[in-house]
Amino acid sequence: MPKDRSTTTAVSIRRRSDEGDSVSAAPEPSFPAATILGYPRIGPRRELKRALESYWEGATTAEELRATGRRLREASWRRLAALGLEGPPSNTFSLYDQVLDTAVLLGAVPERYRRAGGPEEVYFAMARGADGLAPLRMTKWFDTNYHYIVPEIGPDTAFVADPAKPVGEFREALALGLRTRPVLIGPITFLLLAEAAPDAPAGFAPFDRLADVLGAYEDVLRALAAEGAEWVQLDEPALVADRTPEELAATAAAYDRLGTLPGRPALFVASYFGDLGPALPVLARTPVEAIGVDLVRGGVSGLAALAGKTAVAGVVSGRDVWRTDPERALPLLAAVRKHAARVAVSTSCSLLHVPYDLDAETGLDPALRERLAFADQKVAEVVELARRLAGYDGPPYQAPPAPVETAAPPAGAGRSPYPVRAAAQAAHLRLPPLPTTTIGSFPQTEELRAARAAVAAGTLPVEEYDERVRAEIERVIRLQERLGLDVLVHGEPERNDMVQYFAEHLDGFAVTRHGWVQSYGSRCTRPPILYGDVRRPAPITVRWARYAASLTDRPVKGMLTGPVTIVAWSFVRDDLPLRDVVFQVADAIREEVRDLEAAGVPIIQVDEPALREMMPLRREGRDAYLAWAVAAYRRATSGAGDRTQIHTHLCYSDADQILDAIDGLDADVTSIESARSHGRILGEPALRDFPRGIGPGVYDIHSPRVPDEAEVEKALRAALEVVPPDRLWVNPDCGLKTRTYPQVEASLANIVAAARRLRAALRPAGG
Repeated sequence: MPKDRSTTTAVSIRRRSDEGDSVSAAPEPSFPAATILGYPRIGPRRELKRALESYWEGATTAEELRATGRRLREASWRRLAALGLEGPPSNTFSLYDQVLDTAVLLGAVPERYRRAGGPEEVYFAMARGADGLAPLRMTKWFDTNYHYIVPEIGPDTAFVADPAKPVGEFREALALGLRTRPVLIGPITFLLLAEAAPDAPAGFAPFDRLADVLGAYEDVLRALAAEGAEWVQLDEPALVADRTPEELAATAAAYDRLGTLPGRPALFVASYFGDLGPALPVLARTPVEAIGVDLVRGGVSGLAALAGKTAVAGVVSGRDVWRTDPERALPLLAAVRKHAARVAVSTSCSLLHVPYDLDAETGLDPALRERLAFADQKVAEVVELARRLAGYDGPPYQAPPAPVETAAPPAGAGRSPYPVRAAAQAAHLRLPPLPTTTIGSFPQTEELRAARAAVAAGTLPVEEYDERVRAEIERVIRLQERLGLDVLVHGEPERNDMVQYFAEHLDGFAVTRHGWVQSYGSRCTRPPILYGDVRRPAPITVRWARYAASLTDRPVKGMLTGPVTIVAWSFVRDDLPLRDVVFQVADAIREEVRDLEAAGVPIIQVDEPALREMMPLRREGRDAYLAWAVAAYRRATSGAGDRTQIHTHLCYSDADQILDAIDGLDADVTSIESARSHGRILGEPALRDFPRGIGPGVYDIHSPRVPDEAEVEKALRAALEVVPPDRLWVNPDCGLKTRTYPQVEASLANIVAAARRLRAALRPAGG
C-alpha cells in the first residue's frame, strides 16, 4: 500500500540543543495509518525454540543461531507487508527477552557476567546462568504470563550505548525495501522494572539514574537517525500503573530532553495494558510527536490532551483471540479523531501475546473459528479499520455496558482452623522436620512428547500411550524413593501443560494444535480458548494419582491447577465478568479435590502462580480482585477434610507483594519461588508471622546450573532465620519439566542431603 502523504499532519516541533540553543523546526514525518506495536518472534513452528536449545546443547554455533534469527525476522517483515502493513516495527525480535536486550543496549551488564565469554555467552549467562554464575532474577511482564529478566542497576553502572542490534535490524529490513520503526523499551519503564544491584547502598533505587541513562538513549536515537529511521517507538507500559508525582515529573523531564535532541527521529511513546490516566497530559505536554493509547483496556476519558499529536489508537486487542467488532471500533476511533491531530489504527499492545495464524487451526469448530483472530488476522483487522476510518461518518461512540456480575456462589462448608488441621495431618502423614518435596512436574522426555504427538496424529493407540505413561510414573516414583524425598509426586508425564491438560478435560474450552505463545526464552505454551460455561464431565487426575500412590508407601501429592491460573493462562470469553468465569472453574476443581480425597490421596496441591499476575495494575481495583480471587481458591479447596493437606504454589510473580492474600488462601503449605530471586521473599517482615507451612525455593529450575549441597544449605539456613523449623518445607522454585534428568537427579540429591544435615542438627542431643 503506497503512503498517503496527503493525510500527513505537518506538526512542527521546536528542538533545542543540549545547551539550550534553539534549532530550526522540522516537519513531522508521516506515521502509518495502520500499525502494530509488535509481532510474535518464536516462529510459526517454534523455529527459534529449536535453534536456541540446539545452541545451548552445543550442537550448533552462535552464527547458526543468528542466522535463524535473521530468517525469522525477514519472514515476519515480508508477512506483515503482504498483509498490507506499512512501516512495520523492528527490534521487537529477541533471542530471549526484550528487557534483557535493553540492558545490553544500554551497557547495563553487571561486571560479574562479563567474564562469561563472547556476546552470546554473556547474554545467556544473565538469562540462564553459567558455571559459577546465577542468572538475573526473572518475573512477570506486568499482568501477563510473559516473563522478563530483571535488570540490575547500581550507582556505578556505566551506561554506554551499543546500538548494534536495533541498527542492524533496521538495516536488514531496509535491504528488503522496508523502512521500519525501531522499538525500544522506554527509559521510565526500564528503570522502574530494574532492581538495585546487591552492593547498592540502602535507599538507592535504579530510577535515581534516569538522567544518566538518558544519555545512552540519546546515543541510540542519534545512531538510528543516522541510518535513516524516521520514527522510533519507546514503550512505556509502566505509565499505566500508579505513578507518584515525582515519577510523573521525571517522565516529563525525560521526554522534554529526548524530544529536544537535535536531529533525532520522530518519537512515538507507546503505552499499553491500561489507561495512561494522569500520565497522558504529562506526555502530551512534551515534544514527542505520537502517543499510543490502549483503548481495549483503557478508556476514552482525557483524550482532549492529544490535541496536536498523532494518536496511535489501540482498538484491536493484542491480549486475546476474539475478532474485533468494527461497529464498536470505528466509532471509538472517530471519537479519538475529534481530539488528535491525526489517528493511526493499532493493536492495543504487541501481538507477542497471541498465536501467529488462525489458518493453521483446521481442527477447531467452524462456529468458534468465526469468532477468532490470531496475530495475522489482527494485522488484517488493523489495516481494514484504517481503510474504513478514512471515510467513516457513522454514529458517535457509546461505551458498551459492563457485564453484570452475578452473586458469588457460596463457598460451602469451611475447613477447621489451621492448628486443628495441622495436628490431624501430622498424625496422619508422620513427616520429619524440613520435609522435602518437589513442585510437581519431572522432565518431559523426547520419547513422551513424541508419543503424545503420535496419539494426536492417530498413529499410536491410546492403550500403548497409557502404558508408556505408567512406566514413566514408576520411573519417577522409584527415583524419588532412591533420592530420599519425603513427599512424592507422579511427575505429570501425561500432561502437556499445567493449564492445557485441564482444558482438554473440561467443557467450555477448546485447544489448538499450533497456537504457541512465548512465555520466556525458548519456553512456549498453547493457551486454551475458554469460550463457554465450564463444567467437569468426569474425574481428570484421579487415575494417575491413584496409580502413583499404589507404587510407594510414602505420601504422594495429587496435582491440580487453581481456578485463577487456569483462567489467567487461557484466552477467556469476554461476555461474562472475569470473576464469574473463575468461580465456574473453581467449582470444577472443587469436584476434582473431592474425588482425589475419596481415592485416598493424602496431599493435594492446587497451584496459583497467576494470583499476583492477574492483579490490576492500579491500586484502586486490587482489593476487590484479591477478595474474589482468594474466595475462588477457598471455594475450590474448602471441601477437603482436616486430614487432607492442601498445598499451593506461586512462582516468578513477586509473591512478597501479596503475602496477605496468600495467607488468605488458607493452604496448609505454600511453596514460593525464592532461589532465582536470591531469597528476596525472606526479607519480607510479614513472612515471620506467616502461620502455616511454607517452602521458599532452594533450586532455580529455570537455569541449567546444579546447586551444590553447600549452596542449598546456605539457602535453608537463611530461611530458618525467618521460618520456624516445624513449618519450613524444602523444595525447588518450580516444576522440573524444563530440565534434564541428570540435572534434576544431581540437584535433588543435593537438596535432600542439605535438608538431612540440617534436620540432624535440629535434633536435641541424644534424640
